[in-house]
Order: sequence, then C-alpha cells, then structure tokens
Amino acid sequence: MSEQTALENVKVRAAVPDADQGGRLAAASTPLMAAYQIIFGIVLLLIWQAASLWLIDPFFISSPVEVLERLWIWTRDGSIFLHIWATLYATFLGFVIGSVAGVLGGIWLGVSPFFSRLLNPYIWAFNALPKVALAPLLILWFGLGIQSKVALAAVLVVFLVFVNTFSGVREVDQDLIDGVRLMKAKRSQILMKVILPSAMSWIFVGLKSALPYALIGVIIGEMIASNKGLGYLVQRAGSEFDTAGAFAALTIIAVIAAILNELVQAAQSRLERWKIVSR
Repeated sequence: MSEQTALENVKVRAAVPDADQGGRLAAASTPLMAAYQIIFGIVLLLIWQAASLWLIDPFFISSPVEVLERLWIWTRDGSIFLHIWATLYATFLGFVIGSVAGVLGGIWLGVSPFFSRLLNPYIWAFNALPKVALAPLLILWFGLGIQSKVALAAVLVVFLVFVNTFSGVREVDQDLIDGVRLMKAKRSQILMKVILPSAMSWIFVGLKSALPYALIGVIIGEMIASNKGLGYLVQRAGSEFDTAGAFAALTIIAVIAAILNELVQAAQSRLERWKIVSR
C-alpha cells in the first residue's frame, strides 16, 4: 500500500467519529431533542434581548420582555381569546373545504385520463394566478364577514392538496389495480382498498403543506378587512407603530401553526398504521 493510500485511509477513519456523532445527535430521543430545541429558543431570545438593548433601537425590533408584557396584558383582559378563536375558526373551515375539494378533485382526475387531459391547461393556468391577489375580489363577492376569509384560505389550500392527491393516484401501481380487477373487484372497492391507501402518503404531504397556507389566507383576509382576528391585531399594531404588539400577534400565529402541524402529523401517523393493517 502506498503512503498516499494509507494517508487517505487515515483521513476516512478520522472522519467516521464525526459522522457517527452527527448521526447520534440526529437520532436523539424525543425528550432530548425537545431539550435541545428549548435551549436553542432560549439562546435566540437572549440574543434578541441583547440586540434590543445595545445594538438596534427597540422601536424597530421591540424585545422579548416587551412582547411578553403585551401578551400578558391581552391574556389578563381576555381580548386575545376572541381574536384567536376568530382566526382558528376561519382557518378550520377554509382548510376543511379546500382539503375536501382538493382530495376529491385529485382522485377524480387521477382515475379519469380523459378529463385530466381535457382540464389540464385550465387547471394549471388558474394555479399560476397569485392567489393572494384574489383577496379583494373574494371580499367583493362574499363581503367583509368570515366568508371571504374562509374562501381565501380554501383557494390557497385546494391546489396544494389537489396536486399531491392527483400525483399520488397516478403513482399507484397499475399492475396492482389490474390484479384486483381480475378478482372481480368493483370500482369502489379498488378506490377504497387500493388507490386511496396507496395515495395516502401523498395526500398527507399535501395537507401538511397546505395547513400553513390556510392560516396565511385567513391572516391576509383579516389584515385587509376585519375587526377581529390575529391578522387584525398585526394590522392594527402596524398602523399604530406598535412593534411589541405586532411581534406578540406574530408569536401567537407561529405557536398556532406549530400546534396545527403537530396535529396533522399525529393524524398521519394513525392513518399510516391503518394503511399497513388494511393491507
């Protein structure tokens, strides 16, 4: 063995412990990872607080202390719960309507090659439109109430769910479908026993991707025309140059988004187990 080859082997062996260490960190248990995340968050808050004291004018970035004070005031007088409920309710309705429409549309076009080719240019042309630009039009159609926020959230959700559902249905093994047909299975049985379970992972990817957009759609609608909701709080704080209020509302939005994502993840885990058992 040459001296250069031996040196390269030494380098490879020396790099292995670092890779193993990174793998151990990535595979850390859930409580340990949660501790790492909490520590990382505390460090970020300390950096933010220090920056607001010595580097940047608090008028522009506020500070964690001021944000916590604002959250405490809103919690003490109870006003924040009305705004949270208004946003969550509209987000839930928009997400459900958009998801149902996206899943049904994706399955229908996924199993219908003719209609898929017929509607393909129209679907992708509409999908290319900036959905947020539809907000003024939706407000004109549905008014200033909750309907316009729900409609905007549903529009943002439906195409993300549709594209993933359609892709999942088209990726189902055709040989598997043909084999089930040979056993005299009905179309409904093929759909429920083969196509839908096989596409479930794709569907949940779309749902997880679409959930934040449902919240975003509602927030945008509340910022444009509303007198309640977290988006309204952000808009009001901005118009009053209240940086602490804006960051407080954004903090609540971020926490809600994280919780909703965990709920979808839990639902996916349960349904993935159902898919395995059903096979």
